[in-house]
Amino acid sequence: MLLQLSTWLEVDVYLEQSKGIILPIGSTEQHGPTGLIGTDAICAEAIARGVGEATHALVGPTINVGMALHHTAFPGSMSLRPSTLILVIRDYVTCLARAGFTRFFFINGHGGNVATLKAAFSEVYATLVDLNVSNAEQVQCQVSNWYMCGSVYQLAKELYGDQEGSHATPSEVALTQYIYPDAMKQAPLSESVAKGHKIYGAAAFRRRYPDGRMGSNPALATPGHGKQFYELAVKELSSAYLEFLGTTSLSS
Repeated sequence: MLLQLSTWLEVDVYLEQSKGIILPIGSTEQHGPTGLIGTDAICAEAIARGVGEATHALVGPTINVGMALHHTAFPGSMSLRPSTLILVIRDYVTCLARAGFTRFFFINGHGGNVATLKAAFSEVYATLVDLNVSNAEQVQCQVSNWYMCGSVYQLAKELYGDQEGSHATPSEVALTQYIYPDAMKQAPLSESVAKGHKIYGAAAFRRRYPDGRMGSNPALATPGHGKQFYELAVKELSSAYLEFLGTTSLSS
């Protein structure tokens, strides 16, 4: 059930049965010569919808632009400042909490969002109390990174070993290939790829990682691999969502 394809009457009925909502969040940033700029949002959205179907949960609109300032020296990359993203999360959750939602399960596709999301959750809790929102003490927010699911991590290790890397990875590229097979890209990739450098500003990132990859070999990706990652992530995050709600069965 997608929030944007529902009426307010349908959401009202849903709230009689569940106070939980899934919110996919990603990023719009470069993913190397062959990775789609929308990779992080595409992956989070697809998996969130899969989890929504498996758990009969309401899925909110995808937050497509995240905190990716260090990628903005590459054309097409977009970013919110951490302070801006915190306000976006605060306002999203505040509106929904006032409507009666109390469990906010963020499915995240971008590592650069994590610190800001956790800070935003603290801002949310304080704001709801300051505004005297009636259910403020019941509101809980959780972030789950699909790429950190144990089963996903293990499969990536088995398929790609050290060539998984940490950005523009074959696992995330494979998932986008599965979701959008007609958008698969081809480009020459150098055998040597930078890795291990600390991340500072955008100019330094572009200088240290000139083609955008961080220790990865996305040429190893296939749509078939992507299907496996999708199914593993949906299964694991469905269980995590139900546990977050205090439910233990997919049939509940």
